[in-house]
Amino acid sequence: MAYDSHAHVDLEKYASLIDLIETAAERFGDKTAYVCLGKASSFADIERDSRYFAAYLQQHTQLEAGDKVAIQLPNLTQFVIAAYGALRAGMILVNTNPLYTQRELIHQYRDSGAKALVVLSDLLPTLEAVVPETQIETVISTHPLDLIATQPQADSQLAHIGFNQVLALGSQAEYSPVRAEQQSLAALQYTGGTTGLSKGAMLSHSNLLANMLQVQSRLSNKFVEGEEIFIAPLPIYHIYAFMVNFVYFEQGGCSVLIPNPRDISALIQTMSQHAFTGFAGLNTLFVGLCHQKAFQGLDFSHLKITISGGTALTQAAASIWQTTTGCTISEGYGLSETSPVVSLNAPGLECLGTIGRPVIDTQVKIIDANEQEVPHGEVGELAVKGPQVMSGYWQKPDETAKVMTQDGFFKTGDIALATDNGMHKIVDRMKDMINVSGFNVYPNEVEDVLSAHESVLECAVIGVEDSRSGEAVKAVIVLRDPKSHHQMTQEALLSHCREQLAGYKVPKIFEFTAALPKSTVGKILRRELRQ
Repeated sequence: MAYDSHAHVDLEKYASLIDLIETAAERFGDKTAYVCLGKASSFADIERDSRYFAAYLQQHTQLEAGDKVAIQLPNLTQFVIAAYGALRAGMILVNTNPLYTQRELIHQYRDSGAKALVVLSDLLPTLEAVVPETQIETVISTHPLDLIATQPQADSQLAHIGFNQVLALGSQAEYSPVRAEQQSLAALQYTGGTTGLSKGAMLSHSNLLANMLQVQSRLSNKFVEGEEIFIAPLPIYHIYAFMVNFVYFEQGGCSVLIPNPRDISALIQTMSQHAFTGFAGLNTLFVGLCHQKAFQGLDFSHLKITISGGTALTQAAASIWQTTTGCTISEGYGLSETSPVVSLNAPGLECLGTIGRPVIDTQVKIIDANEQEVPHGEVGELAVKGPQVMSGYWQKPDETAKVMTQDGFFKTGDIALATDNGMHKIVDRMKDMINVSGFNVYPNEVEDVLSAHESVLECAVIGVEDSRSGEAVKAVIVLRDPKSHHQMTQEALLSHCREQLAGYKVPKIFEFTAALPKSTVGKILRRELRQ
């Protein structure tokens, strides 16, 4: 069995993501492209509705090609229609986590310069304090069930228009086809940074097209064009799921969108209705599902691809999944900055404990602090070069320079080693990033929020092992008043954090101490707290 179906990426296959979307829609027409909340949408439906959405943006707003459109939705067909429509109007996507707080939203929207926002109607009240602080001019809201029947929108003082009204107006407007250059910007994918403020990775049409083709080459031995049914529980606003979406759409596959994967019973019920052939998840989801009797009773006879990414796959998760479903898990590795896939185990040829081989046309090397390659088998920082690597961070040339080597490799910040069979293992992180269920949490950001509370003298945030989420956020705090009641203070800090941070960033564990370990120059030593 070959590890890849192609030796190189053929970037001449599509002129842009627009070309990909329109070509796939024409090829697969009446086949089902997406199923969500029981409603099926064909490729032709997606082409039509995304064209209407694009026409609305072009003819009924002040937006122009090159403007940013933020999408703040869970996994709904509306997400796909809005994303494809924005791209077809020549605009740039800003994928946004619906769980973000006002502070986080204001930063991302200000930094990106987003002028339009597509959002869940339930979030409109939260946005009343956000939108006036940004450049956003157009707000489009949708209820999860809108594509089944138009639903009432949440009461809000914020000027907005309903999703179905957008499609209705767009159906009466003229769509002006856009020709996007491959090197033009397609998306700003926000990722955390050492400063604690998120940065927008600039991903071009060619970056995303290349990575789609790279992943397809790696998975192709399991694909039957036009026949695959993929269960999509991971959020499409995350780059991992965003890319897998394109992989299956281009192949004429059907993606079954799961708006709320935390509702395990509903997820299993949805899976029971489909002869699914593919699934993507991470440890917590794999293990959580396998412990459910209803899941164990599903028909797995068609399942042939399971992909893991976003966090390191554990032996326990891989074992229980294979025992339960009969399918192995192909672990991959990537980052927002690399569109995201760098390496991926080929299905059926997995080497557990590794991230597989680099995808085609991707160079990987292990370097030391001086950017020199280390001897084979020794650990160092993983550095990547390939057509999927971002052009840089949006409006942050200094931050971009920090992560690029002199010879054009992107420094991932992860410590790795090369194996004798051409694969790589991720050993540890150079950064102090905490990985909670595949979401990145940056200690500096959490520390900044904690430090703003009147009771905190100083603090440090670290990641600790957690059986459910892989890692949990732990805050170690020195109080201004050592005699303060710890339980009451902890409750106050929790409330403070919940107002400022998305739920997965809020510390799960609090420890109060008299002093933090520090270096001779006064730098807090997080590594000592982890020991």
